Amino acid sequence: MRENVTLQCSDCKRRNYTSTRNKKKQTEKTELKKFCPFCRKHTLHKEVK
Repeated sequence: MRENVTLQCSDCKRRNYTSTRNKKKQTEKTELKKFCPFCRKHTLHKEVK
């Protein structure tokens, strides 16, 4: 039941990371604070399709 998701930087809108999440346990979209190599700082990355 795990699905692959892509994480997009909230500042520069580039898709930097891929991750997995459990669809049944986590129904809302994922938001993680990760390092963006293009912005060169830690920013909020949100799940996109």
